[in-house]
Amino acid sequence: MTAYLFKRLLIGIATLAVASIVVFSMLEIVPGDPARLMLGMNATPDAVQALRDQMGLDLPVIVRYFDWIGGLLTLDFGKSYTYSVPVIDLVAERVVVSLPLALIALALSTLIAIPVGIFSAERRGRAADTISMGAAQIGVAVPNFWFALLLIYIFAVWLRLVPAGGFPGWSGGVWPALKALILPAIALALPQAAILARVTRSAMLEVLGEDYIRTARAKGMPRRTVLWRHALRNAMIPVVTILGLQFAFLLAGTIIIENVFYLPGLGRLIFQAITQRDLIVVESVVMLLVAVVVIVNLLVDLSYAIVDPRLRTNR
Repeated sequence: MTAYLFKRLLIGIATLAVASIVVFSMLEIVPGDPARLMLGMNATPDAVQALRDQMGLDLPVIVRYFDWIGGLLTLDFGKSYTYSVPVIDLVAERVVVSLPLALIALALSTLIAIPVGIFSAERRGRAADTISMGAAQIGVAVPNFWFALLLIYIFAVWLRLVPAGGFPGWSGGVWPALKALILPAIALALPQAAILARVTRSAMLEVLGEDYIRTARAKGMPRRTVLWRHALRNAMIPVVTILGLQFAFLLAGTIIIENVFYLPGLGRLIFQAITQRDLIVVESVVMLLVAVVVIVNLLVDLSYAIVDPRLRTNR
């Protein structure tokens, strides 16, 4: 087990190293001078050069890269060019929106998808299977921002049950904050639930065809026990894989939804930093999200070893 985890940890560290080079290089070749964008097109060359010196933009690329990496390793993400505050403070302000949003959306997606996938697999070829998988196909095909606009129209404009956008903050109470996150969480969860339901169905169909499942049924074991205790556990590896990927996507890929609902989360922060050419914010937040993805994948690998003991013995 220790060797298995150590191998996965080395892979994660190598992934972070490669990702840091890619992120830094991609942003270096993006056209535009951050200093001139901040000061405006009418700024004098001397003022632009002075700001470039202050921001360290005239240092060699390799020096700036290792300065940035050294800061990340000590949790010093640098100072935002636009807001003139530490990037870590900006992240702390925004993650209290994005993290609960991602967790709520993941919980909704899981609660919807796994029962639907099991239900559909058990009724393979019947009308219920066709209807549920047809709905899942629609969910995969329709973009989440369309769901978001539809939800706003129905529940915020027409029924007036929840706000159409904005975030009051947690200091104003848990319920008002949760009400502001309900619609964006549903908009994020529905397409992910459709994907997860299809994966669950496929994994369950494969397991339900195994000999030990037929033996359990032949011995008269209750249907619910066969499905939930035996079949589902052995079908969990692909399901857990998708869940890990979905959490990473829900945390890092909410730019459109956060802009539709005007939520001050990490996705909106990245969008604003890109438009303002605030490179240090983009680099640091993207690397933080990459680190989250790597950690989630490491936890997923650990769950594999728990679900399937063969992985702990490399068999």
